[in-house]
Amino acid sequence: MVLAELEVFHSRAVQPTRRVALGHLVLPVDPAPGLGGILLGAVVAEHSRRLDGDDLLDIGRLITEVEQGRRVTQPRLRHRYQVDRHGLACSRHVMHGEGDDISFDLETRGTDVAQVLGAIYALERLDLEARRAIGPVLTRASRWRGPIGPSLVAHLAGARSAELRSLADPRGWAMTLLGFDPDDAAPSRREVMRRYRRRMLDVHPDHGGDSTEASASILELNEARRILTELPVVG
Repeated sequence: MVLAELEVFHSRAVQPTRRVALGHLVLPVDPAPGLGGILLGAVVAEHSRRLDGDDLLDIGRLITEVEQGRRVTQPRLRHRYQVDRHGLACSRHVMHGEGDDISFDLETRGTDVAQVLGAIYALERLDLEARRAIGPVLTRASRWRGPIGPSLVAHLAGARSAELRSLADPRGWAMTLLGFDPDDAAPSRREVMRRYRRRMLDVHPDHGGDSTEASASILELNEARRILTELPVVG
């Protein structure tokens, strides 16, 4: 199942000019970073590792400019962004999911710089609130040197686990983690805090929790509490 998709159009190898354009985009980002933000991060992570230091510095500055809503000057990193895709080659990047499994199909036909620029210009298509949330995700991705898989998803998603549900349905994930039925109405803040404290006792090493997993469990519980206490609730 396709969860997110990014098409980057770019100059062919034989062309003297360097151009970048965007094609089909499927980038769900609510709540950020969402599945779309994770795909953009995967594209940046995969292609940044082969860039030199000067290009990485320029990429960092460009992400900050887009994140803050500034006007992007052209050309950037020797590439010019355009709307017309005529005569350009296409690289299609897809995030797949089945059950709780996430995988990436990064079909790269152009340069690494073109793919990273495509991801950043796709970020520019989002509203300012989403840009501010996802910009730091792309910055972290540009420094990633590990495999493109579950460990990267966990790194980019922050406190949430790498489970697909935590990204596609954060409310359902948080409800389940704190012991609520995900199909029920939103619980009161008082009930959220009561379940949160009970689960914290369960996972804490001082109360019998697994010391090797306690840190990750506590981070996940904190994230679940944040998600549910930000929802419109009764009480």
